[in-house]
Amino acid sequence: MTERTVVISPAPTANGDLHLGHLAGPFLAADVYTRYLRATGRTAYFGTGFQDTSTFVVTTAKRRGVTPKALVAESAEQIASTLDAVGIGVDGFTGDDERFTKWVADFWGRVHGAGKLELKTMDFLYSPKTGRFLVDGFAAGGCPLCLADGCAGLCETCGNPIAAADLIDPRSTLDPDDPVEPREARVLVLPMERYRERLRAYFDGHTTAMRPHMAQALREMLSRPLPDYPVTYPISWGIPAPFPEVAGQVFNPNAEPAAWSMHASALSAERCGEVPVADDALWRPGSGTKVVYFLGFDNTYPFAVAMTAVLLAHGDQYALPAEFITNEFYLLDHEKFSTSRGHVVGGRELAAEVPRDLIRFHLAATSPENQCTNFSREAMAKVTRSWLAEPWNRVAAKADQWAGRGPLPVSEGSRGAAARIIDRFAASYELDCFSLTRAAGTLTEQIARLDRWDVAPGEAGDFCHEIDVVLRCAAPILIDLAAAALPDTAIRRAAPATVTPVRLPRLGDRHA
Repeated sequence: MTERTVVISPAPTANGDLHLGHLAGPFLAADVYTRYLRATGRTAYFGTGFQDTSTFVVTTAKRRGVTPKALVAESAEQIASTLDAVGIGVDGFTGDDERFTKWVADFWGRVHGAGKLELKTMDFLYSPKTGRFLVDGFAAGGCPLCLADGCAGLCETCGNPIAAADLIDPRSTLDPDDPVEPREARVLVLPMERYRERLRAYFDGHTTAMRPHMAQALREMLSRPLPDYPVTYPISWGIPAPFPEVAGQVFNPNAEPAAWSMHASALSAERCGEVPVADDALWRPGSGTKVVYFLGFDNTYPFAVAMTAVLLAHGDQYALPAEFITNEFYLLDHEKFSTSRGHVVGGRELAAEVPRDLIRFHLAATSPENQCTNFSREAMAKVTRSWLAEPWNRVAAKADQWAGRGPLPVSEGSRGAAARIIDRFAASYELDCFSLTRAAGTLTEQIARLDRWDVAPGEAGDFCHEIDVVLRCAAPILIDLAAAALPDTAIRRAAPATVTPVRLPRLGDRHA
């Protein structure tokens, strides 16, 4: 029997602050799901953090004229502050601490010791001018599968892994005028094809909550032989790989997800009160843990395909994740968010201007679940005002006339209505059908129903009771309104026979 659910969102790269595109995707969804589990009496931990080993740290630092170390320190603080500003309640926040780096080496050391890695010669891009191999964010060009332009490592458009040497018209991102050439290097790889049939069987059994784009990508990826996955890279930025046959190399940052996820799980459990645990303890069979991922579609390969293969390479030592919930890109004025072009709205920036409940509601209502969706300040102001704040404030004003009276009786009909309200929200919050957009839509519909209610004599108890139920179900999204109005945010199936109305806070008031 499951004792706890570990909710994970992949750690963002420590090369800048989080913008609304990050928040509207995996972070808000993971936070809402975690809060819902707790409101329904289930134990849940939420882990994320920052990743400092990505090559994009180096490229961003070069562009900004700072050291990678300084950029990581600045970005780590910004990421944590922005998550807090928007009310993303992270339990285990990972970083670049010694415990993690040792764990990565130990985790892969066991795979290496079991003979599951192979030393292979692979083609990489190379800069004769600098004497550097160019991998991941160091190289850009066309994707050989979907033809979209982007960086090596992973294609953001189709989700497939891309070796830098396979790029169409490759170029160096560190210096686009620097001529590059293919060059061989010996690296350790995980032979992915060895696990393809088991991967297909695993994902065939985990399609309940999977969104169509991920399902399509997995079918395509697993329908053909899988390329070897490099575990080490012939570069200097990253966690050193302690294997003599690849001396001086580092771990591929996209080979870190399994070890990082376990580390995030352990930190989350410890910070929620469990005694210090081994990094992989919650992933052991029989631990009573269910692992759920909320992630951008572009993280499908490293966090779903490659990571699952790595777990299989450990034999039967680890349980596999329960589900992966992906999202698409969130756009700003119909273009991708871009920090380098200044085309961005930061989470902290917006939270300094707008109450965060309104931000959370709008991001939920426009969540990029199955296709790209768009943010604009004008749309947010209009949607949050007309769909949420104004009708809620009318409902609250109507209920105020009974504040302090009671207890007022709640009819059996209202108790039945409360059960249906809870069911409607559960249809959006439960994992097999999770949808922030539908949860926001259900909230809008319920507030509109309460707004239309012409409360007859004798119905005050029913009216106030159903407001209470709607607010409890909305609490995973409207965290500040719920905290101001409710003594707790538990969603209770057992309806009360009476209710004592209280004065309700208004939306739009920063101090509600």
